[in-house]
Amino acid sequence: MERRLEIPSTHTVPLSWLYEAASLPIQYRTLTEVVPEQARDFERVVQLREAMLHYKEALAIVRKQKETGLWGGNLLAPAASKAMGWKEVGTIYQYRRLLELGWPPDARVFRFADRFLFRLLSRDDDPALLVEFQRPAKTDPGLTLWARGMGGQAAAAALARGAHQDDPRLRGAAHRIASDISMYLRSEVAQKPFKKAQGKTVLDPLAYPPTVFSVEVLAFMPAVQRERAGFLERVAAYFSIPTPRRSFFILAGKKVLKPLFEVLGDPLHADAQGRITDVPFALYWLELLTRLGIVRQVPSAAKVLARLYSECDDQGIWSPAGLRVMPKTTNPVVYHYFPLEGPGKSPAQRQTDVTFRLALIARLLGMPLNIV
Repeated sequence: MERRLEIPSTHTVPLSWLYEAASLPIQYRTLTEVVPEQARDFERVVQLREAMLHYKEALAIVRKQKETGLWGGNLLAPAASKAMGWKEVGTIYQYRRLLELGWPPDARVFRFADRFLFRLLSRDDDPALLVEFQRPAKTDPGLTLWARGMGGQAAAAALARGAHQDDPRLRGAAHRIASDISMYLRSEVAQKPFKKAQGKTVLDPLAYPPTVFSVEVLAFMPAVQRERAGFLERVAAYFSIPTPRRSFFILAGKKVLKPLFEVLGDPLHADAQGRITDVPFALYWLELLTRLGIVRQVPSAAKVLARLYSECDDQGIWSPAGLRVMPKTTNPVVYHYFPLEGPGKSPAQRQTDVTFRLALIARLLGMPLNIV
């Protein structure tokens, strides 16, 4: 019988190993977000911050930004998609990718995009704000409604992840999002969220489940969390129920889309021992739940997190048995998040991302850290 896994009470952060093995963004973010301030080497912080501004991948993203402040001629694309008319990764994902790579949130590249993103929050009905959906939405008010709703949530997620947590416009949007989800979770639609349309099972257009964007907005806004404690308990209960087994589509006006951003129940799909097949998505989800303060209240999440920690060696390096390749995801919504490791062939590169994320989650959980 397997021993019962528990989230540990302390964690070791292998800082010197990460300096040798990890990419610049992982080194920089470990030093500035995981290592407690009094233990930081400030000379190294300055050096890494300077080096980050010349980091190849980040510079390539900055160069791709268009004069409108947008990327890829679209808002929502985590990857190219013929069906959606997405030729390349879009604005919300490139904006958050740069932040994940450790780019400073007050950099000009963000300020340039912010004007557009704040307009998306303001319920401005300029058709240009529909971006990739502008043309098909002309004759489809239902698609207009869906695109504005998802665009607003996505913009709020990018702004919250950036430097705007205290902006009253974003706080207002975050409270609206929380209230709409709360109303949905208490409604009858939440019990039976599907209906038939165009010969397919679709999510009821009246349904307002959490999305990866709305969860991220709230995860990065602790002030809003403090004001919505009861709501967070409801969300934790909702993320503890299994996701529906049946496959379904999103009805956006006349368009039938595959669900990409919606979260119905527990998306981890862990087995009874907390094993998962998609480590990158699991880490993304666990970090969001940790930032929301509910990771221990969601049984599957606590189990998966405990298992990932149990796979770390004495130095805090994630070293699961049989790791032969970099962990892969089948879920494009983590494009911005994983991997932060650069190109290369070193076996250690399979471990650096997960090692960093587990150290960051330990810090967010308030665990005592042993920096080695």
